[in-house]
Parts: sequence; structure tokens; C-alpha cells
Amino acid sequence: DAEGLLRIKEENQKHYRRAQRHQEKKEKIQKHNRKLGELVEKKTYDLKTQYEHLANLRRTHILELTSVIFPIEEVKTSMRDPADVSSESDNAMTSSTVSKLAEARRTTYLSGRWVCDDHNGDTSISITGPWITLPNNGDYSAYYNWVEEKKTTQGPDMEHNNPAHTISAALCYATQLVNTLSLILDVNLPKKLCNRQVNASLQGENLSRHRFTRAVKKLNANILHLCFSQHVNLDLLHPLHTLRNLMYLVSPDTENLGR
Repeated sequence: DAEGLLRIKEENQKHYRRAQRHQEKKEKIQKHNRKLGELVEKKTYDLKTQYEHLANLRRTHILELTSVIFPIEEVKTSMRDPADVSSESDNAMTSSTVSKLAEARRTTYLSGRWVCDDHNGDTSISITGPWITLPNNGDYSAYYNWVEEKKTTQGPDMEHNNPAHTISAALCYATQLVNTLSLILDVNLPKKLCNRQVNASLQGENLSRHRFTRAVKKLNANILHLCFSQHVNLDLLHPLHTLRNLMYLVSPDTENLGR
């Protein structure tokens, strides 16, 4: 029994020394982990600072781009309400007829259905200048009408103020701006769309409504994707408002622009 007790004491001594070594290793590991934690915290703070600096640079470049090369503004049109004009020409017109005319003015036939739009005909959004605009409500019927007339009319189109020309120019500029913004913001666009494809869809030999609509849908999808990435207020966005969505995206009031 005495010999067995001695062996047990020796084993306990060994275990105790081993436990001390393990405790020292544990303390070293904890000290190393604390150093790593402090380093990670410092690196995280430095990374956050760099992200903020990068976001400010992106924001500065975007605001400079949209103020010098691609200014986007809301243009007020000087159209008068048909109800007012009609009531002035006919004093005997009833109030019900006036209200019906006003209601008709706020309604647009778009893509096979009637859409209520309070801004119909009142405003439009310009890009690169007040002479290149897109309808505020996304109604591009003027371009469709121009395509039909071009199919039936022989010879070159000499009308420089044709709204179809401004629509095609505005869409091309918008596409170029969106592609540039995606590079600055480092955001991959969901739809592949370049200026050459837009020009082919708008000014190719085989003009078709399908190609035009497809190009516009791709452009609108890319714009919405950029707006989502920059946390633009969703209540301000509309799937058909091409330039208006862009205007909200590059607005100085957009807090997260450049993230």
C-alpha cells in the first residue's frame, strides 16, 4: 500500500507540473488572442475609415459628373389644363364636363391600359440640357408614332425637333451615365446594356417596338438596381420613371450615395 501510495503521489506530481505548463500555454494563447482582437479591431476601424473615404470620393465624382457632364433636372412645361381652356371658350360648359376633362388629362393610355398620373404633361426630366427630355410618366408613344411614320414615309427625316429624337438621345445619355455610375460605385448591373445596343434598338434599320421596349426595360432595371444598392427611398421610385429615378439616385440628398 505504501509503494502504491508513493506511485500515486509521483503521478500526481507529474500531472500537476503538466497542468502548470498547460496553464502557461493557456495564458499565452489568451494573451495572443487579445493582441489579435486589438489588431482586428484596429484594422476594422481603419477599413471603415477607408470605406467612408472611398464613399466620399465616389460621391464627389458622381456629383461632379452629374453637374458638369450629365445634369439631370425637372423641366416644367407651360401646358394649360384643357378644362381651363375649354371653360374660357365656352362659358356655358357645365362643371361636370370640366371635371371630366381634368380627369382625362390626368389619365394616360400606357402599354395597353389606362394609368392615372398627376404629372401627365406637366413636367418632364431633362439630361445634359433642357432640350433633351423624357416624359415624366414613362409614356414613349411619341417614339412609337415616329417609328410608324418612318416606315411609311420615304426619305430622310428633316424635323430636328421631333420628340422621338429627344427620347432616343435621352435614353442613350441615360445608358452612358448608368454604365459610368456602375464603374464608379463598383456595382455589377443585372442587365448588360451598352450604348451600341441602345443605338441599334433606337436607330437601326429594323426598328421595332419590341426591341425598343426591351432596351428601355433593361435600362430601368439597371437604374433600379443602382438605387437599391445606394439605399434610395423606395417610396420615391417608380419602375417606369427612367430619368426621375436617376435624379433621385444622384441627388445630393441621398445619404448613402457612394456606399
